[in-house]
Amino acid sequence: MIIYLHVEISARELDGKLLLATLAAARGHEVVLSDLEIILKGLLRGYLNPGIYHTKSLTPSKTKIDRHQKIINQGSIITSIDEESGIDKEGYEKFSKTRYSRETIDQSSAIFSWGEEDFETLKKNYKEYSNKIYKTGSPRVDLCKEIFFDYWSNPKLNINKSYVLISSNMKVCSYNSFADRLNVMRENGYFKRSPELFKEEFLLRSNDYLKAMVFIDAIKHISEYNNGYDIIVRPHPTETSDCWKVLLDGIPNVFIEKKGPINPWIKNSFAVMHHGCTSAIEATLSNKPLVTYVPSELKHHPLHNQLTNKLGFLINTKEDLLKKLNHLHDEIKKNHEINKNFYLPLDISKKIYLDNELAAEKMVKIWEKITSKKDFKSINLTKLKFFILKLKINRLVGDTLKLFSSKFKSLGTRKNNQKFPKFNIAEINERVEKFRKILKIESKLECILLADRTIIIRKL
Repeated sequence: MIIYLHVEISARELDGKLLLATLAAARGHEVVLSDLEIILKGLLRGYLNPGIYHTKSLTPSKTKIDRHQKIINQGSIITSIDEESGIDKEGYEKFSKTRYSRETIDQSSAIFSWGEEDFETLKKNYKEYSNKIYKTGSPRVDLCKEIFFDYWSNPKLNINKSYVLISSNMKVCSYNSFADRLNVMRENGYFKRSPELFKEEFLLRSNDYLKAMVFIDAIKHISEYNNGYDIIVRPHPTETSDCWKVLLDGIPNVFIEKKGPINPWIKNSFAVMHHGCTSAIEATLSNKPLVTYVPSELKHHPLHNQLTNKLGFLINTKEDLLKKLNHLHDEIKKNHEINKNFYLPLDISKKIYLDNELAAEKMVKIWEKITSKKDFKSINLTKLKFFILKLKINRLVGDTLKLFSSKFKSLGTRKNNQKFPKFNIAEINERVEKFRKILKIESKLECILLADRTIIIRKL
């Protein structure tokens, strides 16, 4: 069986999909982790053989529906777990209608849920497809379990002190403009399915600027009066580090760090601070002290009543924020235990399915079940490498023409994919080897780098 794992935002998705790939490869399957271009063009042009195309969402846009139908017509099947998750929002009704439709579910062979709430809501709203919906949990939640504690290497820091991690989810530093975001949502049919979202986006964006100002003020206060620790600000995957450097310029002991997944930054911090951010759940699952900053200035922010703002120590003023962080720092420095008992509120626990069996293991077994009567051919590596070489040559020719043609000069060359940096094969090998040792997998696995954002993982 060939499994195609579409990666969009590597900092968010890559490690969970590497866990899936390791488990699947150990059971004899070939796994391709890649951006959309090579998977889609490879399948549709016959350079990749049919298999399972596992996608990040089933958002019912015309583009995605047409894309999935072409993949199905080619002989592949579609499965999905929504990487946006909805675990930070009250209920799942709205999410189930904006991110799914009968048509996209009909095109799918399996839909994996994060927890009890999305599982039951999807089954209720799409009764005729209930046999396709599976309660598995998410591989991203798997990675917060104690078994993977040693998987997360210490991040390479330019500091020697302990630090508080501040996780940002503000849109003031986004790569794309507000108009770009609205256009994407319009093209994907969000406003047609939920007309109120148009107004909500304006309210969210305007309040995000207020939120940024409040956080910058708090960071200045913490920087000036803290008990000898540093501050690391972690931009959201859709935010630019350069923008945050401008916003925080001149504030001492503040570092902007966006490299890699957030998990190792959480693991090595003495505390995590946030407002309305899903990293709060990851911190809680990792049993890391969590400080939720909910000042009165943000009481009208659309995210103020998010479920994640019910977690951890709730702090209302920058003065109390400083006191709490100083206290946590001093207590942990003395090796005093802060979080003695792991606890998730009911509203959160029903959104996350935690089980002794890994979610990734369940997903691989379901893939095997739904393909048990199918006979998929293996990847023709020579053919695939030829196809990728053709793509590279076409890109090079296209970029060269744009540079030298007056007609296209204003377009410039191809932009870097900020959401998905190029693969480092040495790092990928290291991560897969860690999974193999942690899970006590005896089979030897190989990782083959085919393109900047395409790798194959399979059993030797």
